[in-house]
Amino acid sequence: MGPIEIEMWIVSFPILSRITITTLSLSLQERETEFPNATRFNVTPRSRAATVVAASVTDLAGVDSTTIAVLGGGSVAALAAMVSLTDPERRRKLQAEEVGGGDKEVVREYFNSTGFERWRKIYGETDEVNRVQKDIRLGHAKTVENTMLMLTEDRSLAGVTVCDAGCGTGLLSIPLAKEGAIVSASDISAAMVAEAEMKAKAQLPSENLPKFEVNDLESLTGKYDTVVCLDVLIHYPQNKADGMIAHLASLAEKRVILSFAPKTFYYDILKRIGELFPGPSKATRAYLHSEADVERALGKVGWKISKRGLTTTQFYFSRLIEAVPM
Repeated sequence: MGPIEIEMWIVSFPILSRITITTLSLSLQERETEFPNATRFNVTPRSRAATVVAASVTDLAGVDSTTIAVLGGGSVAALAAMVSLTDPERRRKLQAEEVGGGDKEVVREYFNSTGFERWRKIYGETDEVNRVQKDIRLGHAKTVENTMLMLTEDRSLAGVTVCDAGCGTGLLSIPLAKEGAIVSASDISAAMVAEAEMKAKAQLPSENLPKFEVNDLESLTGKYDTVVCLDVLIHYPQNKADGMIAHLASLAEKRVILSFAPKTFYYDILKRIGELFPGPSKATRAYLHSEADVERALGKVGWKISKRGLTTTQFYFSRLIEAVPM
């Protein structure tokens, strides 16, 4: 099914993962047994501008148990009132208490356990993924491709030092090294770093291997020509993201490239609705960031945005920016 009419809002709530805002690609008929009293709608495709897409890096492993709610545009006021009664921070605090820390500890625990297995499949080449996970894979791959275009359109990467902060399974680190960059790659998850290192050794000669380490963004040191951080800020609220952006900029000499899930009125409201139905997931919390806030954080430390990009698929939505010193 194509993009939906502007009058319809589609919200999906993966039972085994955090919420996802998507276009309606699953047939309502498939869910009639779950909602015997639900009204079926024939949704007519119109413009691309009406499409509601997912925040990037959303954990969708449980999408086969997805619940779909369709709400008329006239229900916005009632919807906002209902959302105001939710308390997503309570669930966030409970998650942090379980691992004995804050956002950083939650992210580390998740990506060293269930999250690692889930995202290794999504980022890998296995066919053991559902169609939504495959779409997320394509979206993230497009972000990596767009990042490589940003990095190589003006000059060669041969001999250029690059910090890949939050390297995951090495999807960016390995292409960077293949282009001759001197890559320092890190991730908060030891499991992710081990996977990335294994893949790099299978694809690269020993003299071109990235230097891998287990580390969080705030603990990174050194100086690099370029610092890249893709799809990581979604795990942290804006007040912490500000500090992380400032720290990443302090490590870079010429440019910083970031990708993040953009915060808009619609995405924020729909995300809050999803938090009414959090499910039993142990997934990390998802935070959206406005482009203005990210730009402001960069400006405070003397950086400005020089290039902007946007990656969208049916279930993946990510803003990509390149910043340079003012």
